[in-house]
Amino acid sequence: MTLLVNCQSICKTFGAQELFSDISITFSSDERLGLVGPNGSGKSTLLKIIAGLETVDRGEISIKKDTRLVYLPQTERFEAGKTIEQVLLDELAGQDVEDVEKYQRIKRWIARAGFEQSDQLVETLSGGWQKRLSIISSLCKEPDLLLLDEPTNHLDMEGILWLEELLQKPDFAFVLVTHDRYFLENVTHRTVELNSIFPQGYLRVDGCYSEFLLFREAALNNQLQLETVLANKVRRETEWLQRGPKARTSKARFRIEEAYRLKSEHSSVRQRNQQTAQVGIQFESSGRKTKKLVMAKQITKKMGEKYVINQLDVTLSPNQCLGLLGNNGSGKSTLIHILAGNLEPDQGSIQKVDDLKLVLFDQTREQLDQNESLRESLSPTGDSVVYRGRSVHVVSWAKKFLFHTDQLDMPVHRLSGGEQARILIARLMLQPADVLLLDEPTNDLDIPSLEVLEESIKEFPGAVVLVTHDRFLLDRVATSVIGLDGKGAAIHYADYNQWLNALQTKDKETKTTKSKARSAKPKTRKLSYNEQRELNQIEAKILKAEQAVEKFQNQLQEPETMNDPEKLQECCRLLQMSQEETEQLYARWDELESINAP
Repeated sequence: MTLLVNCQSICKTFGAQELFSDISITFSSDERLGLVGPNGSGKSTLLKIIAGLETVDRGEISIKKDTRLVYLPQTERFEAGKTIEQVLLDELAGQDVEDVEKYQRIKRWIARAGFEQSDQLVETLSGGWQKRLSIISSLCKEPDLLLLDEPTNHLDMEGILWLEELLQKPDFAFVLVTHDRYFLENVTHRTVELNSIFPQGYLRVDGCYSEFLLFREAALNNQLQLETVLANKVRRETEWLQRGPKARTSKARFRIEEAYRLKSEHSSVRQRNQQTAQVGIQFESSGRKTKKLVMAKQITKKMGEKYVINQLDVTLSPNQCLGLLGNNGSGKSTLIHILAGNLEPDQGSIQKVDDLKLVLFDQTREQLDQNESLRESLSPTGDSVVYRGRSVHVVSWAKKFLFHTDQLDMPVHRLSGGEQARILIARLMLQPADVLLLDEPTNDLDIPSLEVLEESIKEFPGAVVLVTHDRFLLDRVATSVIGLDGKGAAIHYADYNQWLNALQTKDKETKTTKSKARSAKPKTRKLSYNEQRELNQIEAKILKAEQAVEKFQNQLQEPETMNDPEKLQECCRLLQMSQEETEQLYARWDELESINAP
């Protein structure tokens, strides 16, 4: 393990807002770290600081010499008119790599990402495939430390699982910012939360995300107990101070100083404990007792010549949460808008109970006027809103969603994605509902907000239809799910895991079918004598090459290698040569196997 980045006493503010202060934290060569924290805590800013894209106000950052740092931003910006291959070549333009190696590396990553055509123009890719391209454009640089800012954004469920597999056994260190709790659990072995509720401004725990949660809860409970202990001590010392010292001795002066120190410490702990406020999400139900709220029968919808939904039956009842699963473009949002009445099905019928109160959360956020102030957006009719039959002033309403008073006159377009999501949720809460249609409500929400949203959905007595890529949330709240394949098929499952198992089984069957199809290709020619001999020997060669790869990977972890720059460089060179030889042997094996003997 080698220290790659050392941050000492760093501070960063934006205007009047302090993101973090006097933080000291390190990142090593074995780092698989998840960086979490509430919106506005400075997670993305810290990544940019490490990447050299932002500067600190105070403090020092030292980076190990020759460390290759690569930063993956939240959003993709590709030049129109470029192909996938050209984008990747541009990424390698500044590296001292031979052209042959560049093309081999690019072809390897294009295949691993699942792209079928390397000459496809980037502007024709969906958001999910552009994200995949952005990820492999970072990986083809072969980073020592990869900094990923919300890497699951825009990825569909299949893409998230692909990235998850990629990061489970990496040959590089990484630090990632994400709100996907299952993703954190499956790929990280260390978690850092940036949050001013902790004494050092952050909490670092070695272990997976679930272990972090246990440690975090214990730490906060200890802090609450400490506040009680300090409060009792301060009360006793305050009473002593009010009586006045009987003698001006050094012992008395020391006790006076200790009393003021205790007061200061108690105030600091109390202030941190008070910052644990969460978003006050609680949906308002109409209280309807009807057993069936919506009945959709044989719903069919085509987009052009393509079936998106074909003869689907859906019934929505109270205390039900229906999750919709599928890749981007599979028809989840289409079904949501059909149930909402914004889109007519081509065939089928939808029956709704009389005076049904149905509320939609639209992921496009088109309901928000970006030029409105936060005040106008939260309370469009005046200085107060009516929530559950009582009037609430806009200042109190804003605080319920963790907005500061000085933000009220700020235009919506200056707010973060998470803050805009909270505005939409605040609006939903003002509308009594029988059915909640939630299309990606989790986008940009931080983990504390996700936890409150989860509890609110579970407590809502009406029906909920939920589209989300947050598997943790879906697994906790969905009473059933529908899997959409984008070709018209829609299958009901008991839960997320049953859908995932079916998806993985189907994927294996597809690979088996493709393999059989290759084997069944028309016979063209026999292998030559030399080719047959090569095929007979190639498995032994592959085994030998793989053993060499394992040998050099083990050597890389040895302290004597890590502490000797020359030995480390030579070991890396030999490892790369062994990996390339292994890949070439596999490619040759596949080529020889594809030549059909009679």
